[in-house]
This record gives sequence, C-alpha cells and structure tokens, in this order.
Amino acid sequence: MELPHKDLGTLFEQLGLPADPASIDEFIASHRPLPNHMKVSEAPFWSEAQGSFLKEQLLDDAEWAPVVDELNVRLHEEISDDTSRG
Repeated sequence: MELPHKDLGTLFEQLGLPADPASIDEFIASHRPLPNHMKVSEAPFWSEAQGSFLKEQLLDDAEWAPVVDELNVRLHEEISDDTSRG
C-alpha cells in the first residue's frame, strides 16, 4: 500500500524506527551533529538496509529524496546552546 504523504514520520516508519514526533526529535538530538564530510546514508548508526535505502532514495532522486534531505539537514545541524539566551 502506497503511503499518501511522505514526511519524517513516514520515513521513520519506513526505516523501522519509532515515528512519533518526540521519538524523531530524540533520535535526531542523540545522533547530531554528523561531521560535515559524512553523508547521511553513511552514518554509523544505520543498519546496512537503512543506509542503503537512504542512499538509493537520494541517488535516484526518488519520492523520498526531499524527506531524506530534510533528515540530512537536521542531522548535520550544530547543537545550539539555548541556555545562553535571555
């Protein structure tokens, strides 16, 4: 069955990971920042199948590519120190 809307939640479901917003935020927070030279599909925390799926989606510019790009950006973001504000 084809999923009608592709977003981070449905991508995480596709990858076999918890897909609720809190779990996604926790996953990203615990795995970022990826080094600038590292491709999202090559991150050491993916299984071989997960990494292959992400790589294929980007290489083929497939329907998941925009969502994988979003995940890539979020995983490469530097961790900001919000405690210095205010």
